[in-house]
Amino acid sequence: MSPFELLKTQLDWLKPLFFVVIFCLLVTGFARLGLILWLNERVYNTGGTGFIMLQGLRFDLVTLAYLLALPAAVTPLLNAVRATRRGWWQVLNAYLLLVFGLLVFMELVTPQFIREYDVRPNYLFVEYLKYPKEVFSMLWVGYKPALLSVLLLLPALLWLAYRGLRLQSARVAQNRLRFAPLLAFTTLVLCAFTARSTLDHRPVNASTVAFSSDTLVNSLALNSLYATANAIYEMRHEEAGFAYGEVDKRAAVAAVRRSMHLPATAFADHDIPTLHRQVATEHRAQPRNLVVIVEESLGAEFVGALGGLPLTPNLDELAEEGIWFENLYATGTRSARGLEAIVTGFPPTTSQSVLKLGRAQNNFFTLGDYLKRYGYETSFIYGGEAQFDNMRRFFANNGFDTVIDKHDFVDPSFEGSWGVADEVVFSFAHAFFQSMPSDKPFASVLFTTSNHSPWEFPDGRIELYEEPKATVNNAVKYADYAIGQFMRAAKDSDYWNRTVFLIVSDHNSRVYGADLVPIERFHIPGLILGGGVEPQRLNRVASQIDLLPTLLSIIGISGQHPAPGIDLTRPDIAAIPGRAIMQYGDTQAYREDDKVVILRKEKPAALFDYVGEQLIRAPDDDTLLRKAQQFAAWPTIAYRQQEYRLPNATKAALLATGAAAQRDVPQREQRHLAPIASAASSAIMQLASAISAP
Repeated sequence: MSPFELLKTQLDWLKPLFFVVIFCLLVTGFARLGLILWLNERVYNTGGTGFIMLQGLRFDLVTLAYLLALPAAVTPLLNAVRATRRGWWQVLNAYLLLVFGLLVFMELVTPQFIREYDVRPNYLFVEYLKYPKEVFSMLWVGYKPALLSVLLLLPALLWLAYRGLRLQSARVAQNRLRFAPLLAFTTLVLCAFTARSTLDHRPVNASTVAFSSDTLVNSLALNSLYATANAIYEMRHEEAGFAYGEVDKRAAVAAVRRSMHLPATAFADHDIPTLHRQVATEHRAQPRNLVVIVEESLGAEFVGALGGLPLTPNLDELAEEGIWFENLYATGTRSARGLEAIVTGFPPTTSQSVLKLGRAQNNFFTLGDYLKRYGYETSFIYGGEAQFDNMRRFFANNGFDTVIDKHDFVDPSFEGSWGVADEVVFSFAHAFFQSMPSDKPFASVLFTTSNHSPWEFPDGRIELYEEPKATVNNAVKYADYAIGQFMRAAKDSDYWNRTVFLIVSDHNSRVYGADLVPIERFHIPGLILGGGVEPQRLNRVASQIDLLPTLLSIIGISGQHPAPGIDLTRPDIAAIPGRAIMQYGDTQAYREDDKVVILRKEKPAALFDYVGEQLIRAPDDDTLLRKAQQFAAWPTIAYRQQEYRLPNATKAALLATGAAAQRDVPQREQRHLAPIASAASSAIMQLASAISAP
């Protein structure tokens, strides 16, 4: 046998692997080309078509190198031994089909994911897989064509791959054992080099293809399996998060304190650096009740009073009756992030929301825990499943006496994929509030579900804005209808004059755009009314984290807490820049009025002007850039060192400073027994419900 023939025989085992590699590259290449054609305007504006295709090939090879390195390396060894040859090829072919199937599946689901999130599948894809019941119900109800295309195309392509693999592996010659170790080592080295894809200090990663200001266009150069696997890998570090540059803790704390615009004497506890005394601007003989209504996915573009579509006549009318926020911005793109900001006042981090993080599952500052110490009865009422996003555990462990979800609604009139209709939630809440004793304040957070894809709601409630029924515009109109029904009932109730209401969105329905952070897609409505609140239009830039201290002032609570937001009722805020913080994947925007600092992972901070709903690059202001980096670093530091809490002696401190409402001490001591008993009873009932649940 000639040397050439010998070499050909010894490399014969590569045929099945090359077949799968080429087949995978064809699928991912055509899928990427299809996405480019679909999104041609955005891709054309970046001038990056060639870059995307070339880098796409590179990252497809990187992905396959990671997946095939070990199987490919051991194949020459096992193919050289007659006893293991046949069994190994069966195992290898099954593995190769699995790899091919995963790549195909991820590319098939990508267009629908992009429609929802304006980026390739990432950690959100992984998070939703934790809730298969809700996800599959949503897919079946709202996305049948996309689901059916996956169910039809995936088996067809797998069958073709199977036929090809059988044909290729049947022709593989046996290796000679003396050459097998060299072939195995060489294969492993080549795969490792392909996976690194560079001689630089660090291997290529998602940052390598961040060539434009459009996050979606940047992600096109990846494949969806790589993007998702990278997200899973990075989630290992999410609890700690990452910083946008090197930031000293003392500098971070100092920056956050300065941003609160309070005198140094307001800060007292060095163990909790942001703990400060807030003096309410409203002086109440009796603190007001508080009801926070968190509307699912209600972006500003759907709200008539904010210049959006004419879908919210009830909210538009209510806007004339209270404090209407014209420039309020969400901190993120997920419900957990919105609840984090609204209920705890905690700024967004590069990690997950604190609702899901281990160190925040007790002794973490929340509105519920704080008001409970003033004798409030606290509750969280959700139209869906409270296990979602770890809401039940977080709220129950952090000061909410009662947690109610869809399982607690008896014979609801309507239930969709994500939970009961908004009208069911509001009807229950209204009856619940009416049952509260008038001499004991209550605080409740309501979270709705109807304005969530696939947009299911009862028939006959509204005149549809468009056909078909299951659209976001119709769902928004129904959500507004339910708000109107509830607010009319509340106005006729005994608790109306004693209660302050906040209506606010958790986030927009879709966040997308060519800017590094599409600022306008974080714009949401916010309204505070009831309980003697005077009508006012607030035009300053504000964040969801500002709502908590603002509400405390309006309901008449003065005391110590660590929330860094600005009380927007303060008379001195005209001299304070409006500020908002927006987390968009691993990118954060820090906005002061119309100056926006964009912070990106492993990229230098950059300053932009926000003009006409677009970011225009501006000359860097080192002071503002550094402030943004320091503010972004602080929440991760505070979480890791457990510095976002109330001090252990809070009750005594409140009483000593006279912060606890105007009641005598003996009565207050007795009233603390009721919330404790209620919390214990609620915990027992929740445990029983969890045990008995299917």
